[in-house]
Amino acid sequence: LKLEMPSVNLDREVAVLATVPGVVQSLKRCAVTWQKLISGVLKEQLKKVPEDKSPLAEINLWRENNAALRALTEQMKFPEVQKVLEILQKAEPEFTGDLQIVLSDLRKHYMEAQDNAKFLSTLERHLKNLSTGTGVDVISSVIPSLLNALRLVWIMSQYYNKDARMVPFLERISWEISERVRRVVDLQTLFKQDTTTAKKKITEAKNTLEQWKKCYFTTCIQVEESGSKRYWKFDTKSLFEKTDYMVSICQDLYHIFQVAEELQNIFIPELITVTENPKGVDELQREVNIVISPMEELSFDPFRVENARDWAVVVEEFREDVVVEVVEQIFVQNLKDPPLYKNHPPVAGAISWSRSLSHRIRHTITLLQEEEELLASERGQEVQQKYLQVTKKMEQYEAQKYRRWRERAEHVLPLLLKDALLTLSSATEEPVSIRKSVGFALNFSPEIQEIITESKYMEQLGLPVPEMARYVALQEDKYLRYTNKMKVMLSHYDKLMEMMNEAEIKLLDHHVKELWRILKAGHKRLTWKSVGIGEFIVQCTQTIGKLELLVHQIHQISEDISSKLQSIESTNLFKFPHSENGDECPGAKEFFDYVKCERAKDVGRLVRKYSAIPQLLIEVERRVAYTNSGKSPKLASYYAYWENRIYQALTQLIVKNLQAFNAAIVTNVPLLQIEAVLSAPEITLQPNDSEIEKMTMQSIQDCVEVTKHFVRWMHGTCIECPPQHLRADEVVTFSFYSDVSQSPLVIEQAVLITQNIQKLLESLRNCLNQWNKYDQLWKSDKDEVLDRLAAEKPPCVVFDEHLQFYMTVTREVTQWPLVKDEQFIRLQLAPLASAVQENAKSWMMSLGKLLNELAKEELLSLQDEIHVGVFSL
Repeated sequence: LKLEMPSVNLDREVAVLATVPGVVQSLKRCAVTWQKLISGVLKEQLKKVPEDKSPLAEINLWRENNAALRALTEQMKFPEVQKVLEILQKAEPEFTGDLQIVLSDLRKHYMEAQDNAKFLSTLERHLKNLSTGTGVDVISSVIPSLLNALRLVWIMSQYYNKDARMVPFLERISWEISERVRRVVDLQTLFKQDTTTAKKKITEAKNTLEQWKKCYFTTCIQVEESGSKRYWKFDTKSLFEKTDYMVSICQDLYHIFQVAEELQNIFIPELITVTENPKGVDELQREVNIVISPMEELSFDPFRVENARDWAVVVEEFREDVVVEVVEQIFVQNLKDPPLYKNHPPVAGAISWSRSLSHRIRHTITLLQEEEELLASERGQEVQQKYLQVTKKMEQYEAQKYRRWRERAEHVLPLLLKDALLTLSSATEEPVSIRKSVGFALNFSPEIQEIITESKYMEQLGLPVPEMARYVALQEDKYLRYTNKMKVMLSHYDKLMEMMNEAEIKLLDHHVKELWRILKAGHKRLTWKSVGIGEFIVQCTQTIGKLELLVHQIHQISEDISSKLQSIESTNLFKFPHSENGDECPGAKEFFDYVKCERAKDVGRLVRKYSAIPQLLIEVERRVAYTNSGKSPKLASYYAYWENRIYQALTQLIVKNLQAFNAAIVTNVPLLQIEAVLSAPEITLQPNDSEIEKMTMQSIQDCVEVTKHFVRWMHGTCIECPPQHLRADEVVTFSFYSDVSQSPLVIEQAVLITQNIQKLLESLRNCLNQWNKYDQLWKSDKDEVLDRLAAEKPPCVVFDEHLQFYMTVTREVTQWPLVKDEQFIRLQLAPLASAVQENAKSWMMSLGKLLNELAKEELLSLQDEIHVGVFSL
């Protein structure tokens, strides 16, 4: 909005311009325009109302008014406008009267809009939280601070300290709260949630609505106590009629969900046993949903006051008959397989379930009876008659269930108490020493426990229990104690039997049979009516404990023996020499002598470990047979078991060492060295192939013969066999050598090593064959060649060719590598190279000597010819 400025020049004095008629007329037209504009704006702003019923809409309205009126007010303060008003006041005072009235109205309304916009802005943050909060908890937290801010506005504001302003604003806040709660408690989604969540949401909504009213009255008291002369004594009906009505709706909804939850707790508790008909449980849940389904399909909004009558009809119908009809349907559908609470037995649980249904509808009828008019109506009479029919069916159902259970308990219980305490878990009764799998199982029928549980719950339901069932129920702790102890005892027994291997079971045959004899008393003689059950459990537990102690002692000794065997088995019988200079390797003989020497050192240690084993077995004999002879018949099989273990350990010792030696042979790490030498007319290895192969086989044989130091035991004992004199000059010692040396595994490794050595030597021979291209140096007859040359007396060029050839050979040999590493052997070629060079040099020396002799002879012949020629002249 912009005021139109006059087109005349106003630079001169006011008094002068007031005397100019043309200027005054122009300014009068401009003033009339201003008056119309301001009057129109005021009229338009005063006619405006908030866009909706929310309190924020009223704040926005005052802001718009303030903005529009401030624009006009600020323009009226411009110097040019003020000068126009002064000129008109000077020229025609009576003309400006109407304009001044309009300007006065503008100032008054602007001041009000400015004051209201300023104070109401202090409420904006609270009102935005109220209108946009995500839940009722936000609304609840906003209400106290909002009302406290309103109280300050009431005290400090010049315009919102009157009922005419404050009451409509409070009504807008009340409307906002009710709308927010209505959106939170949306029936379309509320009935799709579980009852616990729905109840919580309804309770929070109801508490929020009640808090609004409570905080309002608290603020009223605070206003009075502040000393203000203006109290809050507004019409509470206009403020709280709707919210109070919504509180009652929330109460009705809570009751509906409470009924649904109670129905669920009757037949679908959180902890329900797994029935044979899980589909039935789902069906029951659907029945509960049917109870409240009409609420989801309402054609009206129950939170609107104008729909109060329709809502009352819905609630009344729900209270009258829905529970009775649904409970009857639930009862009929689940007679054969009633859902049970956790830990409830089948019969007492079914009776308890039936009674809980009966209690639910009885509660409903009780509420109905409190309303005499409703009960006296035709519909009320129908509901009551229906109630009597349903409860009669339930009573008949409970009586039938109880009668059948009582007859069953009286017939079955005496038979069950005659059962033996234990039953065999296998189909044979062969001795444990033969069949390790034989075991025992507790033979306490679950039906006894079920009868005990049924009896306890029957008494809680006030139903009489048969005398024997009551007696057994009173002994429940004793039976529970017996069964628990026997479970522990049998578990102990099973673990003990699993701890023992076949050799140990045979070793402890007497002890195991004694334990078997004691346990058979629980299988053959003792029943659940016997008086010696406790003594039987104690005896079994003690016997098992003694046997377990003995087994642990034997296991400790066995672990010691196994440790020694493991040490023997893991011994390295092929320890190789380590050269101080990494480039040098020992010769073949030195290598194998070193391995043999180191092996001899280890053999003595291994034999000492082996010799300690009989003493450990004698310790077992002392604990089992109470003798220490080393030849107890009771331990004969146990001795044989360990002798076999020793054989296996020695076999593995030899096999693993041969495997390690074979791995060392084929690995490209030189461990020993040999030389290539010229033994004219052949190039050979030193030591030669057969010697190397012989040393290798001897080392293998020495390794296997280590087992000769392990003397066998006499049959049925752990005592070493003494040397046997077969003849006067022949003594035989029985050792493990004969068995180990014939082991296919040992033979296989020995053959493999031999094959690899042969392949290696063949490879080395192929390497030496490359030097045969120089074999003419030593295979040719030097004297014969020289004599032929001397006879032929060839020119010097021929001698030069021969000398160049041998010089080339000498140079070539110097370029050949002098060391060849092939798997675990390092071949030294220096001796061979040196021999080849020496032969080449020998040929050059011989040729040079021959050339010198022939040249000398030619020289002497030439001198003779010269001498003859001179004399002939």
